[in-house]
Amino acid sequence: MPLRLFLVIWIGLLCAACSTEQLWRAPEISAADIALQYKLGAGDQVRVTVFNQANLSGDFAIDGSGSIAMPLLGPITAGGTTARELEQSIADALTRGGYLVNPSVVVQVTQYRPYFILGEVASPGSYPYTSSLTVRNAVAAARGYTYRANTKRVYIQRAGEKIERLYELTPSTAVLPGDTVRIPERLF
Repeated sequence: MPLRLFLVIWIGLLCAACSTEQLWRAPEISAADIALQYKLGAGDQVRVTVFNQANLSGDFAIDGSGSIAMPLLGPITAGGTTARELEQSIADALTRGGYLVNPSVVVQVTQYRPYFILGEVASPGSYPYTSSLTVRNAVAAARGYTYRANTKRVYIQRAGEKIERLYELTPSTAVLPGDTVRIPERLF
């Protein structure tokens, strides 16, 4: 009898400890919203097109300092800006430098920085981001869950944030570029 009572108390305390963590509901994010609101960062690659200026146009990688090296202009800060904000800063730099009067600049993200998945998946690691990626797609890329995986919850640390949050795992739980996804172990 004392062993049974001990197990009941232990399981109750364990369940109480699990329920104290706040469970977040992941927002529904469309691919169009990601493209408009996405903040560029190290590891992203962009295509810059300056209309009628082939020598100023090209593909650029954002380096560790958050900059791209543009011909004539030198380093331009891209990290922490959206594609539209980067277009404006390149156009302003071309105008200030006296290179063009009214430049037309377009910036497209050609490759997003990778996301990371770890925990109870068969093949944890870094994977290339694809449009409209969900946690379930990310788990599939990592060759599925292990037998110990909790398939109802997921921890996600968004790029640029210092903490990871616990989310309910739904078919639409989004993964964003640069996120770290951790599949927890189930208790029972």
